[in-house]
Amino acid sequence: MTATTTPVDESEQLGPRPAPASRKARLLRALVPATAAALSGVLLYVSFPPRTLWWLALPAFAVLAWCLHGRGWKAGLGLGYLFGLGFLLPLLVWTGVEVGPGPWLALAAIEAMFVALVGAGIAAVSRLPGYPLWAAALWIAGEAARARVPFSGFPWGKIAFGQADGVFLPLAALGGTPVLGFAVVLCGFGLYEIVRQVREARDPHGTRGVRRGAAAVALLAVLVPIAGAFAARPLVSDDAEDGTATVAAIQGNVPQAGLEFNAQRRAVLDHHVRETQRLADRVKAGKAKQPDFVLWPENSSDIDPFTNPDAREAIERAVKAIGAPISVGGVVQSKDGKLFNEQILWDPKKGPSDTYDKRQIQPFGEYIPLRDIVGFFSSDVGMVRQDFSRGAKPGVFTMAGTKVGIATCYEAAFDWAVRDTVTHGAQLISVPSNNATFDRSEMTYQQLAMSRVRAVEHSRTVTVPVTSGVSAIIQPDGHVSQKTTWFTADSLVEEVPLRSSRTPATRLGVLPEGVLVLIAAGGLGWAVTGAVRARRAR
Repeated sequence: MTATTTPVDESEQLGPRPAPASRKARLLRALVPATAAALSGVLLYVSFPPRTLWWLALPAFAVLAWCLHGRGWKAGLGLGYLFGLGFLLPLLVWTGVEVGPGPWLALAAIEAMFVALVGAGIAAVSRLPGYPLWAAALWIAGEAARARVPFSGFPWGKIAFGQADGVFLPLAALGGTPVLGFAVVLCGFGLYEIVRQVREARDPHGTRGVRRGAAAVALLAVLVPIAGAFAARPLVSDDAEDGTATVAAIQGNVPQAGLEFNAQRRAVLDHHVRETQRLADRVKAGKAKQPDFVLWPENSSDIDPFTNPDAREAIERAVKAIGAPISVGGVVQSKDGKLFNEQILWDPKKGPSDTYDKRQIQPFGEYIPLRDIVGFFSSDVGMVRQDFSRGAKPGVFTMAGTKVGIATCYEAAFDWAVRDTVTHGAQLISVPSNNATFDRSEMTYQQLAMSRVRAVEHSRTVTVPVTSGVSAIIQPDGHVSQKTTWFTADSLVEEVPLRSSRTPATRLGVLPEGVLVLIAAGGLGWAVTGAVRARRAR
């Protein structure tokens, strides 16, 4: 006799099937993380200058961690892109002040793609032990990529540049902007992990309880960056190791803001000559200290003084009036027809004696990559009639016995362009800039914050002479000792410390960034390998 079995309905064996989620519920599940990602990007923007809300970067990254944890790489890609847009759209709005929204929107959209890729990577590593470590390293890897490609990179918006007023700033002297940014992101992701671990421990339906290892990692992710910042404070000093020098920074002002200021090149030069002569009169009257040397901004003489006798005579008049060497920002055409954004060392006795040609020139501002293609979409390309050429060597002027390193405007955003002035002997750094084309936007404050971070990173006084403001003198500890106001002719004179010692950040160079990129690659490789093995085991 053969036994028979009654087939069991699979649905009965597994219990009643859950009702399919409503369209509204599915939409809500998609909209909540998307909205949170975009708003946390905005929160990160709010942490940047001119505001001093540096600490908002921590909850911004904590919310991003919540958005990405446990998700697939595709979701991470989309959420990362929304976070990037929320951050970069308001941060870079100044790029469209004079040329309209097109370039601004295009730049933000392209740069947010790097953040999208980082988001995909963070989602992939979110299930690994030590999630905050891998996530923070991936963010810095994304910044490293943004600083190099395309068109030699665009590092504006590095997390470090929003921390000039924060407790983490001393870490810039330890490992530069990569270590400073890593600490902030790590702390933010660590905060999320702490909250997640607490919630899991309190979940009455959970079975895991408190995972001591994961909890310890979460706490360390918050405590180590903070402890490291306090431990690095002795690296920050404004002691005058090599004595002092009295420096003057001239802000001559421009006839009008915007792109058209270049059409009044002679007026801009005359403004800087006049303000230098005014300072000379104050010195003679005993109302200002005699400067050892004077720093003019970028584009203070857009008339080539080597080919234009009137411009040369005006500069020489200013130099003789003040009785000190001046670093003049000029636009110079070489004998072979190349155009350079050049700083010229002008001595009262020798005349022009040394030059520095800007090496990191600005794409779509000082040169037009893919000119024919870009010109098809924008007629503004014609405003840059001739591309500038790149310089080939670091700029360090010897001015009245002081080694002054030059990083012109846009170069302040690039780690290497500032560091190699110090490795070539600079005791003080000058960042001559021209912000007149960006009117009263936040750009000048964002750039000033970069210079404050650079001061701590390399333990040097940093001067920022700007055509229209805000010009400033920054001490080696990062605090601004003097600054000017918008669109006002003015001069800053101060006795500042000179230093020659090198911070760990200066000595290590790109090594900390390289290590963090390798950590990111290791975490991503671990996640991908685990995913492949899990798929094969099914």
